[in-house]
Amino acid sequence: MEDQDAWSVNASEAVKISIVQPGETSPTTLAQFPPQFTYSIFGDEERIFGYQGLKIDLNFAAHDLTPNLKFGWDKKFQPVGETEATDLEETLRPFTIDESFSSRDQFNKQVQESQTAKDFKPPGELFQKYTSKGRQFEIWYGELSDPTVKLLISRIQILIAFFIEGGTLLDLDDQEWSLARWRVYFVYEITKPSVSNASPYSIVGYSTSYRFIPYTPSTMNNGAFINGIHDFSLPPNKPLHPSSIPSRIRISQFLILPCHHSHGHGSHLFEAMTKTMLASSTCTEITVEDPNEAFDDLRDYCDYARLSANGTFSQIRLNISIDPKLSANRIGVRVPTSHLLDLPLLEKLRLKNKIAPRQFYRLVEMHLFSKIAPAARHAGSARLTQRGRTSNLDDRAFYYWRLLVKQRIYKRNKDVLIQLDRAERADKVEQTLGEVAGDYERLLRGMQKWKEAEEKSHEVDEEKAGRSGERRDRGKRKIVEDEDDSDIVMTGAKRARSEAL
Repeated sequence: MEDQDAWSVNASEAVKISIVQPGETSPTTLAQFPPQFTYSIFGDEERIFGYQGLKIDLNFAAHDLTPNLKFGWDKKFQPVGETEATDLEETLRPFTIDESFSSRDQFNKQVQESQTAKDFKPPGELFQKYTSKGRQFEIWYGELSDPTVKLLISRIQILIAFFIEGGTLLDLDDQEWSLARWRVYFVYEITKPSVSNASPYSIVGYSTSYRFIPYTPSTMNNGAFINGIHDFSLPPNKPLHPSSIPSRIRISQFLILPCHHSHGHGSHLFEAMTKTMLASSTCTEITVEDPNEAFDDLRDYCDYARLSANGTFSQIRLNISIDPKLSANRIGVRVPTSHLLDLPLLEKLRLKNKIAPRQFYRLVEMHLFSKIAPAARHAGSARLTQRGRTSNLDDRAFYYWRLLVKQRIYKRNKDVLIQLDRAERADKVEQTLGEVAGDYERLLRGMQKWKEAEEKSHEVDEEKAGRSGERRDRGKRKIVEDEDDSDIVMTGAKRARSEAL
């Protein structure tokens, strides 16, 4: 039998994804890019056996996401016993829908001759319009129980396997009530097509969220849901919609196509989603399902900017007027958090902003860290033991900030730390504290660049508006045009945030 390596091709190199729309005589390609991952489809080695010169072309109509797969190769391996070439259609079928396997000629004719494309509008409701680098974009949202939303997701969610590490496809055969728990947000660019029958809408990305409804004895009281924010009673003799039940909303898949990276679409999409969740009277908390590092940073930037702008941070103070004797322990567990922070106030602010506890308290730590002079938070450790007594307010603030973070680290990792002797335990906590501070420094530098880019964006927009003589709604904040801010995100590759000991 021939060398099998000669018949094995790299799946990521073989697959090519294109976004197309009608052209003058045949469909024209708006964007083309390779996948980032292929292991969930073709195996951990990300290779396809049985072909030489293999090409797998996956095309999507830019507006309604109609998919089409085309396979081509120079040579195909002839079966030898039970060894045969990978069945491409069988391998890909669980990740897409039947219409993907129509002929390329049929697909091209459908795209090129469509008489309905020009009237296409994304399903659901238009939530927001914005401008990036002189181009126009819109964000729409609708429930997965909407047949059109469901159709679009069925067509495009194969990209979850290609771009979200550990991502899983949605079960679109679920009951309608369960599908209604899901909300889908689409980002579209408004283009000027070259032919009259083409749609002006071109897909940029999308995200999903779902309502997580906890059914526990503590949330029920004689048929009424009690959750600390809302008192909710089941309506008598009426159909119950998921949106009417107090619940956490969890952001799940989040994808901006590679051809639209570095335009700030991720921050616009995340902020739009957050606004709808904050406006919901039944949303009690906004959570995220297994974010990767890119999404962690995006979330930190957006949440931090929001808490700064809405006055939350201005209400938070670190108490540095504490008896130094309380903080003699290197780990800092002798200073209760309640001595350092106003915990009832923090919980009130957290609930108001609907941020999950871990995320909220990280943002609080980062804010308090940012208020300490850089010279004090970068000084050597020799003076640390005296900072609780010093008259230098920044030195003292850094001392108590360290104790605050150490206490959180210790509590979160208590089961591991109690197995170590005292000296090693203190070293581990100290090491983790340094990593946390380093990560906060990195994020604060990124936010400063973000702010500078925002100011530059304002200047450019004002200049353009001045030249055109048009009024421009600048909105609450502009996007960052040089920040690759959200690429691919969701299930898998969750960052430890420097807290795994």
